[in-house]
Amino acid sequence: MSKQRGNPSIVLARRPEGTASAEDFALVEQAIPQPGPGQLLVRTQVLSLDPYMASAIQGRHMSGAVAVGGVMPGEVVGVVQESRHPDFAEGDQVLVRGGWRSYCLAEGAEPTAQGMGAILSPVARHIPPSPGIPASAWLGVLGMPGLTAFAVMLRTLRPLPGDTALIFAATGAVGSVAGQIARRMGARAVAFVGTQDKARHACDVLGFDDAIVRKAADLPTQLSRACPDRIDALMTNDCGPGLGMLLGHLALGARIALIGNMSQYNSAQILPGPELGQVIAQRATMTGFVVYDHYDLMERWQRTAQDWINEGSLHFHEDRTIGLAQAPAAFARLMRGETMGKTLVVLED
Repeated sequence: MSKQRGNPSIVLARRPEGTASAEDFALVEQAIPQPGPGQLLVRTQVLSLDPYMASAIQGRHMSGAVAVGGVMPGEVVGVVQESRHPDFAEGDQVLVRGGWRSYCLAEGAEPTAQGMGAILSPVARHIPPSPGIPASAWLGVLGMPGLTAFAVMLRTLRPLPGDTALIFAATGAVGSVAGQIARRMGARAVAFVGTQDKARHACDVLGFDDAIVRKAADLPTQLSRACPDRIDALMTNDCGPGLGMLLGHLALGARIALIGNMSQYNSAQILPGPELGQVIAQRATMTGFVVYDHYDLMERWQRTAQDWINEGSLHFHEDRTIGLAQAPAAFARLMRGETMGKTLVVLED
């Protein structure tokens, strides 16, 4: 990575050819911005890394494209360094879409935009008191990933007692929570993961009933063993070829939630998708899911999740990297499937 003098920020140096690597980004130093009326200067403490960012740097995400030379987007937990807004004081801890940088400007007022535009705007939100729970959890289990899991289960998949729910990326920030919610709803939760270590973590720590390693030579055998009554509810973050075989194992009336498309995120070209004939044959319902449509559930989810965490029945894991300069390498690990839980970069405690 290159480096220039100024205020630390990570920018996109070039569009990746395939899975992103650390060399696709550059560390630059820009002037610390000065807040205007109604604005805040926020110093980043913890930065969230999320798979959707790979789609954004390829120019294909609904949140917008990242230009070459542009600062990488992302939500952060930060502390107010300077405030020109009456509802925020120096030292307040906030959430804001500040990006991969040490300092960002945030709006203190509610945005005029509605829906996704409001969510993606740089508006600071106070972090509510959550005794015993780290502030970083508001980027993961109490934030967008946790809400995704909750809304998928509550509104899209709706698993019933005795159903089999198969969860892609089951040790990730979304999947790990989704599986635990599915079990609370009475379903058998089956993890679909990349390694044996993740399979053990899913069953031993997260409480999944069974786990399948997607790269195993005996994958069809594992699938039949773990899902003997076929799949009633399928949450997948990949619409590519890997989905095809699973569609052949659907139960009658199965529900499928498409929450992402990892194989496309890691490709410079659009890849062909699976044969969807089994969706028809099994009268399955396939629904495209976008978390921005479900923010009306956020407060309900945050109250529920805090109760479950405090009673010890909801487990979450954070994969932490120290230092902004290490964010590109951490992001590359995330996109190679080498992380577990919520991927974070810690700039300061």
